[in-house]
Amino acid sequence: MLTEFGRVFIFLILGVVFVAGGLVFSWLIRPNRPYPSKLTTYECGEEPIGDTRVRFNIRFYVVALIFLIFDVEVVFLFPWATVFKGLGWFAFFEMMVFLVILFVGYAYVWRKGDLDWDRPTPKVPKYERGIGVREDHLMEEEVAL
Repeated sequence: MLTEFGRVFIFLILGVVFVAGGLVFSWLIRPNRPYPSKLTTYECGEEPIGDTRVRFNIRFYVVALIFLIFDVEVVFLFPWATVFKGLGWFAFFEMMVFLVILFVGYAYVWRKGDLDWDRPTPKVPKYERGIGVREDHLMEEEVAL
């Protein structure tokens, strides 16, 4: 007679066998036609250029976090809307306070510029004598003068 742990163990072993069997079976029946374009990086249909270790602009992460925050807050509206008639005026005013706080946060984020997608213009430093140049290089120039 199997215990509950024995049934879970058999279930896990059958799951591993099922996945491994599917991988081995697909490896056996697949056609083998290697060519160089299969080994290239796929970037949404674009030709990959540059190094793979590219720094992404922090704006992408900020917008994603803002979206998650407002998305989770809006999820609170759905249960409230389904039982709105039975809650009364107190729940209505509570939700209005919640929405005011939500819109104040949205206005703050909008005013701060975190929702803008345009690229900022790069600031290229201007070359001035002695700034950004090695000291030994300057000495060579002075000797030449």
